[in-house]
Amino acid sequence: MSMLRAIGLMSGSSMDAVDVAFIETDGDTKIVAGATRSFGYTAEDRALLRAAHNEAATLTDRAARPGVLAAAEAMVTRRHGAAVEGFLAAEGLQRDSIDVVGFHGQTVLHRPGAALTVQIGDGAALAHKLKLPVVHDFRAADVAAGGQGAPLVPIYHKALALAAGLTGPIVVLNVGGVANLTFLNGDEDPLAFDTGPGNALIDDLMFRRQGVAMDEGGIVAGQGKIDFMALADLLAHPYFDLAPPKSLDRNAFSLARVDDLKLADAAATLTAFTAQSVANALTHVPEVPKLAILCGGGAHNLALRWELMQRLPCGMVLADSLRWSADGMEAQAFAYLAVRRLKDMPISFPTTTGVKAPLQGGCVAAPE
Repeated sequence: MSMLRAIGLMSGSSMDAVDVAFIETDGDTKIVAGATRSFGYTAEDRALLRAAHNEAATLTDRAARPGVLAAAEAMVTRRHGAAVEGFLAAEGLQRDSIDVVGFHGQTVLHRPGAALTVQIGDGAALAHKLKLPVVHDFRAADVAAGGQGAPLVPIYHKALALAAGLTGPIVVLNVGGVANLTFLNGDEDPLAFDTGPGNALIDDLMFRRQGVAMDEGGIVAGQGKIDFMALADLLAHPYFDLAPPKSLDRNAFSLARVDDLKLADAAATLTAFTAQSVANALTHVPEVPKLAILCGGGAHNLALRWELMQRLPCGMVLADSLRWSADGMEAQAFAYLAVRRLKDMPISFPTTTGVKAPLQGGCVAAPE
């Protein structure tokens, strides 16, 4: 199949930046990964996104943009446009050499049980600004067909693993705001689901108590002690007993159980919560993996990496050690999914989202 040149964009549930990645791919097994860059949100941008998350909690119509949601959508679209322009300039890429842009947008609400998922970001406006075709709104078709709408990256994980000769069984762990895993075993369809909290609770704790975006490097958690009673209570959440496929909203878990703990102890407990929920999730996969590959923002949290290594039943390596991009993985994936959309190839599967049959996803916005 023909190779296409694609740019992928990802603004995750950590709400820290727009990630941009360039790949060349046939949408199947051939992938040539190019540069990745991150373009940070300002403090004002993050405040607007937090307000948008709060506003979206009462939505029943995924097209509605009440309150601050309209302003947040306009900001997200602008920032993504500026990120692509900056990326093209920095990497010396010619605009007319790009075949498609994959634009995930910013998820502000994800309730697949109510057949509702909302990603803000105007794909048509972005296509007009960039003068490039944009594939956007990747999750809606899957949710409308009865799927979870997430995770969507597993088919890209599979392509990477096969290209690297990793025949499995392995798991790819992505720790963003929410954590998810992909179980891979050779050419079998991937099994994937959200495992539980990723960085979001820790980020919210640090913002609430210190006014900072995250526990940089896990330094605060590394100075604290785990409260095992609080950890047990957190792990009693009914989500963890559900069989996959399953997915989560960023705000599915609360900080209330650690409110009475010192900051360092609360950070340590929440970090252990993320790690143990990942470890517990492995009871839902067909067999114990031989290797776990860690990617996402959580890969930079040394305290989280330590907790994962203590709790997982297998060895763990960083995605970067395989020459994969831990930080750019999801942006690369949406470039890959955009190419699959142009070629009418499925992006979600019964074993990843629970949809009844493999399904195409994404809307194509042509430049005017």
